[in-house]
Parts: sequence; structure tokens; C-alpha cells
Amino acid sequence: MMDRDTAISEIEESCKIIALEMMKLTPKAKHLGDEVIGGEVMKASYELTIQLEIIKKKLIQLKGRDDSAEL
Repeated sequence: MMDRDTAISEIEESCKIIALEMMKLTPKAKHLGDEVIGGEVMKASYELTIQLEIIKKKLIQLKGRDDSAEL
């Protein structure tokens, strides 16, 4: 069974990998040859980035609870 610290660390690493891949995807949307679809890809990419940030903030909150329990 995985412990909390390992789970947090692995989720953070996954978010980092996804964010790096999203940075590669976004500029390519301009070259799809269809302005509407390119715009939709950009919008969806932005929304995914927001969701990744929410995950990262929740992990920070969880780690903060752990830190306050140690005081």
C-alpha cells in the first residue's frame, strides 16, 4: 500500500509531466489549418492547465495539514 507522501510526490510528478507536455501542445494548435478548431484546442488546453493547478493547490493544502500536525 502506498503512503500519503509517496502518493503526493507521484501526483506532483505526474502534474509536472502533463504541464510540460501541454506546453508542447499549445503552440502547435496554431498550425492545424483550422482557426476554429485551433481555438478550441487552445481553450481546452487552458482549461486543463487550470485543472492541473487546482490539483497542485489541493496537494499543497494537504501537505500544509501534515506540517501543522507536526508542530
